[in-house]
Parts: sequence; C-alpha cells; structure tokens
Amino acid sequence: MTAGEIAAMFAHAWQTTTRHLQVLEAAGLLTHERQGRMRIYRIERKRLALVSDWLAHFQTPVRHRTGGEQDVRNKKTNRGQGDAKARSA
Repeated sequence: MTAGEIAAMFAHAWQTTTRHLQVLEAAGLLTHERQGRMRIYRIERKRLALVSDWLAHFQTPVRHRTGGEQDVRNKKTNRGQGDAKARSA
C-alpha cells in the first residue's frame, strides 16, 4: 500500500501517517519499495509476529506466591474496593 492509501484509512493528517510509517520502518516492522515517486509499504510479518508474541506474554495470568492465578487487569480494577468497604462499615 502507498502512504496515501494508508492515510486514507485514518481520520488524521497525512503527515501524521507518514511520521508513524517512518517510526514503524525504523523499528523493522515495515519496509518500503520505491515505484517512481511512490513508496509501497509492506509489513514485515516475521518481525510483527515477534511483537505479537511478546505482547501476549503480558496478557497471561500471573502466578502469585499463594499459588493461585490472578489476572493483572482484574487486580487493577478491584484495587481500592476493600478500602471502600472499610470506610462504609
């Protein structure tokens, strides 16, 4: 896809898209090929798979010293509920 085709998919300035494309390319997640005045961007699927695998690590339940599993996200949303119960008593 060209930068223009990619930019057309989003509701922000074309310059914002090209800046993001540059960052993704510098990270090795995209490559481009010049065809005349256009740059054709391609996803580096192997590199993207590495990022996906790394992110999946953070979505698995965490084992605590008690041996039980707890989702880190649930811990954040439940934080402070015990304090609220103590204050209302």
